[in-house]
Amino acid sequence: KNLIMNLYGLGCDSIKKSHHNNPVDDPYYLWSGLCLNNWAVTLMDAKNCVNLNTNAKILWRSKQSGFRNLHIILKLADGTWLISDQCDGQSSDWRIREFNLSDIRWYELNIASVAEGLPVDNPDLGRVSEIGFTDLMRGGQSKACSRIDWIEVYGEAVPR
Repeated sequence: KNLIMNLYGLGCDSIKKSHHNNPVDDPYYLWSGLCLNNWAVTLMDAKNCVNLNTNAKILWRSKQSGFRNLHIILKLADGTWLISDQCDGQSSDWRIREFNLSDIRWYELNIASVAEGLPVDNPDLGRVSEIGFTDLMRGGQSKACSRIDWIEVYGEAVPR
């Protein structure tokens, strides 16, 4: 009940919730296919930040088509934005991907344009305010888009 979804980038107004009756097990998901520009989606807990420094993981169920690669993005409590080098690429069906955050190299993220910047060496992930994702691209209908069904974050809650 404390979870807040935030949308960023010039293409964020076209992020859609989607679902199809066929196949029967098609989930409800967020879809970027109509985005006319770069976009990003984050989630935040209204009462807590999260410490992602030790044994932290992020899992999600997603499906990308075309050249789309879905990256993790983080907003630190000090306002710094980061994007992961690791990503989840094209697949013909839904799949679950697990990211060990200690294995990720982070880059600056310009959240206004949703574009990556320079590498950030050893960022302190002790107070992460928002966690989300982007593919750094505009949508291309169903043939070139990102879809995400759910996301799980494993870290330690830290009061805001």
